[in-house]
Amino acid sequence: MDDRFADQRVIRSLLHDAGTWVFVGLSDDPQRTAYDQAERIQSRGKKIIPVHPAGKPVLGEPGYTSVAEVPVKADVVAIYRRSEFAGEVVDDDLAAGAGAVWLPIGVIDEAAAQCALDAGLDVVMDRCPAVEWALRRNP
Repeated sequence: MDDRFADQRVIRSLLHDAGTWVFVGLSDDPQRTAYDQAERIQSRGKKIIPVHPAGKPVLGEPGYTSVAEVPVKADVVAIYRRSEFAGEVVDDDLAAGAGAVWLPIGVIDEAAAQCALDAGLDVVMDRCPAVEWALRRNP
């Protein structure tokens, strides 16, 4: 994988400027990585929106069963699903008008990421938001 999916300018912009993060795959299980990352993003003043088939509230926010159901435009859609489902989620993101896609460490689908880039979305892939924040020493 090349650096087109780890552009430092894009990472910095998403971490600092994106206010609404949709977390696909976020459940109410605090042992899951998505929960930990959503909690960290929320603690930095960002709005998080859980998307999971169960549609349950998570971290005090109402849950939805799909990106299409989310009533606001997402600045970032973080895809905490297995790589083989990333393309389907990216298609949903494009249809919903998302601004960016973040695929965390281990979620790799270059074709889906390139599709999002080609559609004009910012894309970060195989990176952890918490690690990237720590590298920038954000408060």
